[in-house]
Amino acid sequence: MIRNILCIGAGYVGGPTMALIADRCPDVRLTVVDTNPDKIAQWNSERLPVFEPGLDAIVRRARGRNLFFAPITPQAIADADLIFICVNTPTKEYGEGAGMAADLQYWEKSTRTILAHARPGTIVVEKSTVPVRTAEAVSRILNLNPDGTKYQVLSNPEFLSEGTAIRDLAAPDRVLIGSERSVEGLAAAHELGWVYEHWVPKDRIVYTSVWSAELSKLAANALLAQRISSINAIAAVCERTDADVTEISRAIGMDPRIGGRFLDAGVGFGGSCFRKDILNLAYLCGEAGLGEVAQYWLSVVHMNDYRISRFVKGILDHLFNTVADKKLAIFGFSFKPETNDVRDAPAIRICTRLLQEQARLAISDPQALENARRALAGLPGQADERVAYEPDPYRAASDADAVVLVTQWPQFKALDYERIYASMKKPAFVFDGRNLLDHERLYGIGFNVVAIGKSPRLHF
Repeated sequence: MIRNILCIGAGYVGGPTMALIADRCPDVRLTVVDTNPDKIAQWNSERLPVFEPGLDAIVRRARGRNLFFAPITPQAIADADLIFICVNTPTKEYGEGAGMAADLQYWEKSTRTILAHARPGTIVVEKSTVPVRTAEAVSRILNLNPDGTKYQVLSNPEFLSEGTAIRDLAAPDRVLIGSERSVEGLAAAHELGWVYEHWVPKDRIVYTSVWSAELSKLAANALLAQRISSINAIAAVCERTDADVTEISRAIGMDPRIGGRFLDAGVGFGGSCFRKDILNLAYLCGEAGLGEVAQYWLSVVHMNDYRISRFVKGILDHLFNTVADKKLAIFGFSFKPETNDVRDAPAIRICTRLLQEQARLAISDPQALENARRALAGLPGQADERVAYEPDPYRAASDADAVVLVTQWPQFKALDYERIYASMKKPAFVFDGRNLLDHERLYGIGFNVVAIGKSPRLHF
C-alpha cells in the first residue's frame, strides 16, 4: 500500500498535482522536493510560485498536514513508496538534435539519485512529458544494478491545461497509467491507480503499455496545436477575403465530427508543451526514418510562427509603417489567461519584434508582470529602457498610439474603453490578437480596430 509519495520537481506540474493528491488522499503523505531552494521557500510562503485558480486554498488546507515542500535529501528518497519525476524536459540547445530533441539530462540525474538512495521495490513514475521510450532508459539505469534490485517504472502523463489545472486534476476526463505487461508491472500500475481511485471513477483510469502512454501525451499536444494552427491558417485567408473567422469557427464547430474546442483564432499557441513536444515528435519521426511525417508536424510550428509574424506586420502596416518612439499598450503577457506562466508566450516574440522597431511598450497583465520582466530582460539596444510594467491597464494605455491585446484575460474585456480612448493619441488603434473585444462598440467609440481573421474597421 502506498503511504509515502515523493515528487522530484516543484514546478507547474509537480506542485499543483501533489497538492491535489494530498487534498484528496489525507491518508497519504506527499513531499515535493526540488534542487532550487528559492522555489521551495515560495511554496512554503503565502505567495506561491505558480498561479492557478483554486490552488492557494488547496495548498493551505494540506500544507503541514500531509503535504510538505522541502529540499531534496537521501532520506526523503529512501522513505518513499512511490516517486514521481516531474523535472523539466526542455528542448535541447546543444549538440545532436539541438533545437528539436528533448534535453533529458535532468531526468537522468534524478534517476541516478533515486538509484543511489531508494529502497528496493520503490515505484518510479514519469509524470512530465517525455520522449517515447524514456521509461526504458530509466528502467535500464535503475535495474542494471549488481544486487538485482528491481524497480517498476510507470508512465503517468499529465493532461493539464494551465489556468484550469486544479479543475482538470479534480475531475479528469482520463488518467493514463502505462506499465510493463508483466505481473509486477501491472501490480505497480494498479497501486498507482489506487491513489487516483480516491476521487477518480475507475472507468476513467486507463491502463496501457508504457510506450502508448508516453506517445499519447505527445500525440494529444500535437493534435491540439494542429487545430490552433489550422484555424489560424484559415484566419489569414479570411483577412484577404472579407470573411469572418469567428463565424467560420462557429459554423464548422457545430459539426460533431469537428467540435468547437481549440478553434479560436489568435496570435498562436504558447506554453511549455506545444512547441517543445511537436519538435520532439518531429525529431523522433526523423530519427525513425519518417521524414514526411516529421515535416507534417513541423508545419504546425511554422504556421504558428507565421501567425505571430503576420500579427506584428499588421501592427506596422496600420501604424503608418513605423512604430519608432510610439507607445503601445500591451494587454496580457502570459501565454493564456488564469496563469502567470510566460514560457514560449507569443507576447515574448511580439514584444521583442516591436522593440526591435524602436517602439515603447507599456505591458499590463493581472498575474505575469514579474515573469514578463524576466522574459524581456537584457534585450540589446537599450530595450529595457523602453519597457514599462504597469499593473493598471488604464495607465498603460494613457498617451498610447495603440492597444495590443495579446492574452484574453476577461479583465480586459470589462474595461471602460471610452475612458481609454479619451486618454490615447489619435488616431487610436486596437489590435485584438484574440478576438476578445466588442469590435463594433470599439469602432463606434472612435477606435480603428484590427482583429485576427476579420476585415479591419478603419475611420480613414
